[in-house]
Amino acid sequence: MVAVVAILFTVCAVCGAALLRAYPTTYRETARLWHDDWRLVLSVIKAESGFDADATSNAGACGLMQVLPSTAAFIAQRNGIEGYDLYRAEDNIRLGCLYLRYLEERFSDRTTVLAAYNAGEGTVRQWLKNADYSADGVRLFCIPYSETERYVKKIEKYYWNYRKIYLTNDGK
Repeated sequence: MVAVVAILFTVCAVCGAALLRAYPTTYRETARLWHDDWRLVLSVIKAESGFDADATSNAGACGLMQVLPSTAAFIAQRNGIEGYDLYRAEDNIRLGCLYLRYLEERFSDRTTVLAAYNAGEGTVRQWLKNADYSADGVRLFCIPYSETERYVKKIEKYYWNYRKIYLTNDGK
């Protein structure tokens, strides 16, 4: 019986360590500074760049949260921010979080916010006007871009795992 318990403890420790490595909290405090839900921010970072601060997409999105330079310029101007570097983790997270909050002010549903983060605000507004994708003009019941649909599902999975792994008493 002791051997079985020891084996179970070892397996749990190994699995737990693997989960913690798969779902790092490296930028948790920076995320908390700029967004109410650090788990959502880390889920976006995991999906967008895999925590690679030097990541650049084929579309030109940069850094941890894969912020497009045009989006960064818009958000920076809107918030009175000057002198930022999209490859600097703190700047990227700040601008990415401010963009997430901007989208959250415009869309009340998290799925819609995430779809807009990926496909663009204008694209999602068009989807919401289309009865094939939205019944109420607020929520999407269908995401017509398969890449965006996979993106949203991936972030929701990561978010659920972050919430499950990092149970805290911080009320968030």
